Amino acid sequence: MSSLDLNPELPATTRTSGSRETLEDYTLRYAPLSFRRWGPGVVAVTALGGIAYLADFSIGASIGMAWGTSNAIYSILVAALVIFLTGIPLAITAARYNIDLDLITRSAGFGYFGSVITSIIFAGFTFIFFALEGSIMAQGLLVGLGIPLWMGYLIATLMVLPLVVYGMKALTRLQVWTTPLWLVLMVVPVVWLIVKDPQLVDGFLHFAGKNSASTVDITAIMLGAGVCLSLIMQIGEQIDYLRFMPPKTAENRKSWWLAVFSAGPGWVVLGAIKQIIGAFLGFYLLTRFPAVHNTEPVQQFVSVFDNLVPGWLALTLAVVLVVISQIKINVTNAYSGSLAWTSAWTRTTKRYPGRIIFVVVNLAIALALMEGDMFSALSWILGFYSNFAIAWVVVVATDITFNKGLLKLAPAQPEYRRGMIYNVNPVGVVSFGLAAGLSICAFFGLLGATLAPFSPLIALVVAFVMTPLMGLLTAGATILSRWMTASPSRAMTRRGTPPPPCINALAVRKSTSAGRDALAQASGSHLLAM
Repeated sequence: MSSLDLNPELPATTRTSGSRETLEDYTLRYAPLSFRRWGPGVVAVTALGGIAYLADFSIGASIGMAWGTSNAIYSILVAALVIFLTGIPLAITAARYNIDLDLITRSAGFGYFGSVITSIIFAGFTFIFFALEGSIMAQGLLVGLGIPLWMGYLIATLMVLPLVVYGMKALTRLQVWTTPLWLVLMVVPVVWLIVKDPQLVDGFLHFAGKNSASTVDITAIMLGAGVCLSLIMQIGEQIDYLRFMPPKTAENRKSWWLAVFSAGPGWVVLGAIKQIIGAFLGFYLLTRFPAVHNTEPVQQFVSVFDNLVPGWLALTLAVVLVVISQIKINVTNAYSGSLAWTSAWTRTTKRYPGRIIFVVVNLAIALALMEGDMFSALSWILGFYSNFAIAWVVVVATDITFNKGLLKLAPAQPEYRRGMIYNVNPVGVVSFGLAAGLSICAFFGLLGATLAPFSPLIALVVAFVMTPLMGLLTAGATILSRWMTASPSRAMTRRGTPPPPCINALAVRKSTSAGRDALAQASGSHLLAM
């Protein structure tokens, strides 16, 4: 036995602490090997279960109705390409080192307190999309059961609470069991509609939209892409599951990479397909049922199911699809939001109230947004939010790819422990602030009406250019804290105890999953991610 082998019989205090840590799903640290007992396929299916959301149909229909099919498809594809490319380094890092997006951000140019800002931005993403998805579910309950919207909002909020409390264990079962039924209910009626009336496809491809955009218009494409790019933060929710990936071995190497790419950046392939289908269904409703709200997914699927089954059954199936879809995504929104809020609160106040408290906080904010009818301002809200999301994700992805990968300004292994990083790293903070600030100015027309539609592109380009530039200007000096790189006598933990073996970042770089688990036992969780 190696010196890293641990005694399986833990003391009572350790078991109690471990039970609480399991319930909290390792909110403030990496997920240890002992907890990552799921195979790559199960983790991937669980992560992709969150892609069941129906907001894509609404987003696609909104863009298609406004700017026409050609511009809508180009918008969706441009956004999908950006989301896919930026998601690759983040997903690989999460799966390889078993950490969430907050710890990745902390190590990728932002620092200990610098990433508090991005944690709040991510929490914003979760409650915005929880409210959006909850609104869609409430619409389904109104159409199918006659339940008032305000009551539907409350039901959509409360029904996910028991599932989210138990974290990954409960979510894994939910996503795996419900995915087959969800796929059948979503795919079969759409395929049937296309087979039954193929001329619809030709009419859809030539649809010019309400703005009569019969030709490809770069302004329309960028406006549409800005709305779609608000979903770039979905990679954060994918990572909240991918961090539970098992270690990559010779036996599972192919399935491991397939799971990481399909459930990581690959989520956007499904998302883009759903957005295009949403635009198609919006066109179908506009031509067949012009009085119907063609951007509401429940109306879209009631109309489509009506081609297959009697009206009463069509309504029932549409409501079932909506409820399943919204539960699948909103448990993810509530779960990821609780992790983000917990991380930001703990670092700011030095108190850890527990993840469950912030599940309730996140749900309360989302409920308030639903009652305030945020669905009516969907495109504006998502377009505004996308400026922050793009700036953040592009900075982190660029830091991992260029500063750590190509320029070798920092160790490849992410260093997120407080004692080994600065509170604020200007590489990420300055790059993010400049990218988000300029893009928001453009969004509100402060840089001229011509640049307003291009605010997402401004966020992307500025973040992409500034991150390696700031890395070169600082020459990597702001990545690791000075007191941890000083003489060994000063290299103490924050509680004054000697550092455990392999504390140096360059040495940790080569450590294994088991080695990092042993390091957690030796150094204490406060050193790892406090």
